[in-house]
Amino acid sequence: MGLALYSAIFREAAVNAVNAVKVVNSEVTIDPSGAPAALARAWLWLGLMALVGSGLLAILLVLSRTPGIQDVFPLKEFFRSALVVHVDLSVAIWFMAFAAVIWSALGTARLAWMGWSGFALAALGTAVMTVSPFFPGAEPVLNNYIPVLQQPLFFASLWICGAGFGLAVLRALITTWPGRFLAEPLRLGAFLGALAAFFALAAFVWSWAVVPPVEEKIYYEVMFWGGGHVLQFQHSLLMVLAWLWIANYLGRPSAASPRALSVLFVVAALPLLVVPLFYLAVTPGSLTHMELFAKLMIWGHPYMGPLILLGAWSLWSVRGVAGSPAKSAFVTSFTLFALGGVLGYMIEGVNVVIPAHYHGSTVGVTLAFMGLVYVLLPTLGYGKAESRMALWQPYVYGAGQLIHVLGLAWSGGYGVQRKVAGAEQALTTLPQKIGMGMMGLGGLIAIIGGLMFVLVCLKIMSARKNR
Repeated sequence: MGLALYSAIFREAAVNAVNAVKVVNSEVTIDPSGAPAALARAWLWLGLMALVGSGLLAILLVLSRTPGIQDVFPLKEFFRSALVVHVDLSVAIWFMAFAAVIWSALGTARLAWMGWSGFALAALGTAVMTVSPFFPGAEPVLNNYIPVLQQPLFFASLWICGAGFGLAVLRALITTWPGRFLAEPLRLGAFLGALAAFFALAAFVWSWAVVPPVEEKIYYEVMFWGGGHVLQFQHSLLMVLAWLWIANYLGRPSAASPRALSVLFVVAALPLLVVPLFYLAVTPGSLTHMELFAKLMIWGHPYMGPLILLGAWSLWSVRGVAGSPAKSAFVTSFTLFALGGVLGYMIEGVNVVIPAHYHGSTVGVTLAFMGLVYVLLPTLGYGKAESRMALWQPYVYGAGQLIHVLGLAWSGGYGVQRKVAGAEQALTTLPQKIGMGMMGLGGLIAIIGGLMFVLVCLKIMSARKNR
């Protein structure tokens, strides 16, 4: 992916570094010839390339867990290595790259060199990460949030990506600060998302510095535990921002005033204030430290409640709007995110209800970002997504993920364990086989939907180069 990505993107760096972004209430105007748009286009290319790599690995993952097929394709040994890179590309890289799209699009043109440096490092790190499983010694550790391959090349990719995204976050903290604090809710939401990202990256570095080496799986679990929990606030804040941006694009701006909307964003971000206290008051990696972050998820995310309700109201307000890819994505995003939230409160034990919960939640975020991509394409100087494929893509992807999530949730109720494949799943009862069969079917449908998204975007974005 490296040469094609760099050749397609670095030509964007030649644009003039002017302040070409205007944000008034929820109206966003971006000059396609300005530095913010050029950076946004670059990060969007990186996000798409990460999805391509993740989708190819997802095919192998689904086949390795689908009854009947899993015996034809003996992929159990490769399953864990593929799962590590699939998760990191589809969650860590895609989410952070698209967060950088938002920060670039809503930020000023200041410190463009920092943005391009961050992009170059993140792109290099992503390329190294993608090829790392094919080098010797790629021993997978399936810890939560950012699973790893115990291999120097993979760890090098993490540090390079971390440095790149770190520069993007630092720049975002400077360039997305709203000039009128409570009068620019979208820019404020972007800033608070960057603040969450800063706390998350700081938590990763802090844990790395102070957590003593222990047995590998436990070590990487505690290493990424605090920062991984904090990243969920970044994703949630930017997801709601995407919903509101989409609703405004569809002609249905938020019913709340800019000031009220800004206050809701601040309230949703308040739990972030306890993150430094957790690290100062309790030893990172201790049981108490991990319990505190688990409680942060339980008690902190309800602060998002008013914003989620506002998102639901915005969704209701667009019901009469003509069908469009952005609207399709909004509908499916809210549905999957709500389902994931409900399943989170149904987790009992270590089974596949856990991935059902986070697949619903993360797919809800992904669909919101897909919808915002459709909004941003013409704003960034590309053509509009007007094809029937674009219109139906969110429904295909969302329906596949819905079946996938329900299959996992059903199977978890019958005791199917997570992070296993092939015969290790011990699918002995008919309900277990039905549930995992649903998982496989839904996963394959979702892969088709994800491929549709990539094809739609690549067709539109490649056409721009020929102008």
